[in-house]
Amino acid sequence: MLHCFLLDCSASMRNDGNLARAKGLLLALMQEAYQRRDHVALLCFAGDVVELRLPPRRASAWNDDWIAPIAAGGGTPLALGVRRADQLLAKSGTRQNWLWLLTDGRSSESPERPGSADVVCVVDFEAARLPLHRARQLAENWDARYLAADGA
Repeated sequence: MLHCFLLDCSASMRNDGNLARAKGLLLALMQEAYQRRDHVALLCFAGDVVELRLPPRRASAWNDDWIAPIAAGGGTPLALGVRRADQLLAKSGTRQNWLWLLTDGRSSESPERPGSADVVCVVDFEAARLPLHRARQLAENWDARYLAADGA
């Protein structure tokens, strides 16, 4: 099983400590994958780039050192991030592919559901006073699991 984590590192994720919360959840999910002996991968997207921070590999014990340097800034290239995650999952060769999108949904893009993902989970970090509910809408459009970050 491969868990591909797609982390929104756009400027809006700096607000209200969302990126820090996302990193904490990411570490917890990586730890669970390690305990189950699953494989993991991490893509970070911001500005106009998607960076492969952790290529697919068997999960190992994690600490804060490798995740601390991940910073936020720039726009939200959601469609590009989803496309890269889909390509990564398509090449994985594993029996079951999970895509975890950790985002505040602050993007006007609405990409198609990645076809190479068997299971998709959208974790919503939106904390705005006037929420747009875009992450929830994306999860509904994709027939994906929706999790509010506070309850994840």
